[in-house]
Amino acid sequence: MTLTATPTETEVKLSAATPADHDTIRALLNTCGLTTQSLNFDAPGTFWVARQDGRPVGCIGLEHGQGASLLRSTCVLPEARGLGVGRALVRSALTLATLRGDHGVYLFSNDAPDYWTRLGFSEVPSATLADVLPDAPQVLSGVTRGWIHEERAWHLELAPRPEQPEHLEEHEPQ
Repeated sequence: MTLTATPTETEVKLSAATPADHDTIRALLNTCGLTTQSLNFDAPGTFWVARQDGRPVGCIGLEHGQGASLLRSTCVLPEARGLGVGRALVRSALTLATLRGDHGVYLFSNDAPDYWTRLGFSEVPSATLADVLPDAPQVLSGVTRGWIHEERAWHLELAPRPEQPEHLEEHEPQ
C-alpha cells in the first residue's frame, strides 16, 4: 500500500517496507538517535518508509501481538519535520492495527510525551505494556537488557473494526 501526502510543493510517499528497506530503516533510526538493537524484521510486524521526492525521510514499525500491537521506531529526519510525515506514518500504522482487529496500540517514548498525547495516547505503566505484548521484540529487549521500567509507555484504545458490508465479506466456497 502506498499513500501520498502533499503538505507542501514536495511529494511525500509512504510505502510498506520490503527487505531492501531494512538498511534504510536502520540508517534513519541511527540518524534520529534511536536504537536499532531490538529490530527484528523476521518477527510478526510491519514497517513503513516515508520518502520525500524519492529520498527516505522517515519510518515507523508496528509489532503485532494478540489483539494489540506495539508502535515502534517512529522517526522523521529533522528537515522533513512539520510536513505531516510523522502523522501520516502513525495514521498508516493505526489503520493497519484497526484492520487487524487490535483493541489497542502501545508504544514506548520518553522524549515525545506531548506528541503522543496530541494523537490521543495516554500514559500507562510499562509493566502493562509488557503484560499485553510479552513477545514483541522491543519488549523482550527491554526485559532482557533491564531498561523496560525506565521507559514511559503509552496506549491508544482503538475503535472496534467496522463491519464490512455483506457484499464485501469473504465467503468460504461451498
